[in-house]
Amino acid sequence: MRNLLLLAVGAAALLSACLSACSEKARTDVAAAPAATPKPAYGSFGVDTAQMETSVQPGDDFYKYVNGKWLATTKIPADKSGYSSGAIVGDKTEADVHGLLDELAKTSQTDPTLKKVADLYGAWMDQASIEKRGGEPLKPYLDRVAAVKTKADLMKLIGDPDFAGPVGFYIGAAPTDTTKYAVFLTQSGLGMPTRDYYLNAGAKFDGYRAAYKAYVASILKLTGDPDPAKGADAIFGFEKKLAAVQWAPEQQRDVQKTNNPMNREGLKKLAPALDWPIVLGNACLGDVQNVVVNETTAIAGGGKLIDSEQVDVWKRYFAFHVASDNAANLSKAFDEAQFNFYAKTLRGVEQQRERWKRGVSVIDASIGEGLGQAYVQKFFPPANKEKMDALVANLRSALKNRIEKLDWMDEPTRAEALKKLATFEPRVGYPDKWRDYSSLTIEPGKLFEDVEAARKFDWQRQVKRLNQPVDRSEWAMTPYTVDAYYDPSLNQITFPAGILQPPLFDPAADPAVNYGAIGAVIGHEIGHGFDDQGREYDETGKIRNWWTPQTDKKFKAATEVLAAQYHAYCPIPSDPAACVNGRLTMGENIGDMGGLQMAYTAYRMSLDGKEAPVIEGFTGDQRFFMAYAQAWKAVLRDDAMRAQMLSNPHSPHPVHGSNPERNIDAWYDAFGVKQGDKMYLPPDMRVHIW
Repeated sequence: MRNLLLLAVGAAALLSACLSACSEKARTDVAAAPAATPKPAYGSFGVDTAQMETSVQPGDDFYKYVNGKWLATTKIPADKSGYSSGAIVGDKTEADVHGLLDELAKTSQTDPTLKKVADLYGAWMDQASIEKRGGEPLKPYLDRVAAVKTKADLMKLIGDPDFAGPVGFYIGAAPTDTTKYAVFLTQSGLGMPTRDYYLNAGAKFDGYRAAYKAYVASILKLTGDPDPAKGADAIFGFEKKLAAVQWAPEQQRDVQKTNNPMNREGLKKLAPALDWPIVLGNACLGDVQNVVVNETTAIAGGGKLIDSEQVDVWKRYFAFHVASDNAANLSKAFDEAQFNFYAKTLRGVEQQRERWKRGVSVIDASIGEGLGQAYVQKFFPPANKEKMDALVANLRSALKNRIEKLDWMDEPTRAEALKKLATFEPRVGYPDKWRDYSSLTIEPGKLFEDVEAARKFDWQRQVKRLNQPVDRSEWAMTPYTVDAYYDPSLNQITFPAGILQPPLFDPAADPAVNYGAIGAVIGHEIGHGFDDQGREYDETGKIRNWWTPQTDKKFKAATEVLAAQYHAYCPIPSDPAACVNGRLTMGENIGDMGGLQMAYTAYRMSLDGKEAPVIEGFTGDQRFFMAYAQAWKAVLRDDAMRAQMLSNPHSPHPVHGSNPERNIDAWYDAFGVKQGDKMYLPPDMRVHIW
């Protein structure tokens, strides 16, 4: 916080000089002047009541009641797939980071990490140099593909982190001992978001597939392929076979099914066509003897393509993907082709984002913590961290209170749940230890090579840790990220500084609003420790069943009812068959519902038995639920919403902001929701889990 400290010292010195030159009366006047009361960013108490649609009954459409005018008048920016409260915060944060990057570009940097940040951003913004180089940076990679002659040669590319293939690797805490790292194998290699895009019937998906083949052909043409159309057909046919053996997204969420420890002999039996010593060796994992396989049958099925597909098909596949995956860092022809398919076709985005905005994303992905420290110093006051720490503590107390009283949970399971809650580790704002980028080399003016260097730096950094204890201080998000997460293997909840801004968190807002907005976010992340998959981990992060059969049965019965509620949401009027997958989104839905209930309990506990004052005609309970719905306000493009429902474990924003309230009795009382109202659920159909 060095910059903030200097500002404070300077202000104190200036005040002292003024006082010494003024009269005693003036000094008295200065001392007596009351400090200005900060105003909320939204309305008079933290909710923008001017955006409400009060002609709608709360019990018929609460989301529209709170956000109706905003929903009716907000236009989605041409460069976005949707617009939301999170996007509003994201735009501000993006602009703040842009200001930091511009400052770095204008000054000579003595800090080596900030110089690397400035050089990488400068390389990204130097479009003339990028255009001049064209596809030349790809040549070493395409040459390696061209050198492949046999299926044995393919093994080097399958394991090489420079190339995407049917097997992916990542490193994380071991399921059996979370103090140690393990290598995980997962399905990979598709060019479209999920298997559904290859296999689903219907005109919409036929259109996606035709557009994808056209995109593949355009990239192949740019790489010099002699017959791009033929190559595109071959690649699509190959990927369709790969898609057919891959697991659906909801299957990939299953902690028990994806936890399959194997030694090298087990890998050989699983996928004998893969030469595992070569594959692992080229992934920099030559000394690794044991791995955890996620989607076993997908790895086995993908391995069979080694024998069934021609070497030339594999070569075209690798050539396409290395070009496509790096298209944004190449000339305009590559970049625009990638945008036209992945953004315009799949998500309905109308135009490319401004160059500087995309540059912020490049920095975030490549050397984000290097800029994060400067961001925190300038934009995250210590008072915000203190208030968040207090809110987190209150939410934990609220959940403890609820667990102690849950009527569906027996005592042995309750004891384990309380033990897990007691060991939760909350982290707010920024990491205690910043990442060391000293071994990362950034060369000015070499964007493609710099991004590759950052990617390799990160993979090598992870590989080097394999024989070291798990680093619990590490963050998986940069400080300016507008998001939060729970890590079940470490039992940690993390809230970056970026998300702690209005309307999600406003220190000047009414307490009911902060509990309803950021409080529900905190509760959501805590709730992930007890959702349908998080509950499979114990207090140490180890995968262990700590549930008695009786309580387990009651929990699963409640989740089935919840899944049915979400299955009923089909939010695209023009496509009534496109509905929320209640099982894919189960963890997030439990997080939403449990988080809102936790936050409400914490809010009521904070009142210490008293009633909150009425503000602008709204009670404290009403303001609480209104803040929650406001936090989830969003307008989304149809293609983007469809893509989200097919591949994303989060329900679309309007569903996030609509369904959890229906399961909370206090919402009915707050707004007088009664039988006959469209959102009404009979008490016996309301799901009460956490």
